[in-house]
Amino acid sequence: MVEEKLLTTKELSEWMGIAKYTLVKYRMRGCGPHFIKIGRVVRYRLQDVKDWLESNKV
Repeated sequence: MVEEKLLTTKELSEWMGIAKYTLVKYRMRGCGPHFIKIGRVVRYRLQDVKDWLESNKV
């Protein structure tokens, strides 16, 4: 098993160049990248984000 760093909402927003609140809205609407929630902590796997971006190509 390969260890993979999980990204915080802040880290992902900086990586994608979008506001943190945009990711929060995506989570609430169920239209954003898959995320992991442990208690109140939200994390994103980079591969899930890349897959989501790929699926939204136009």
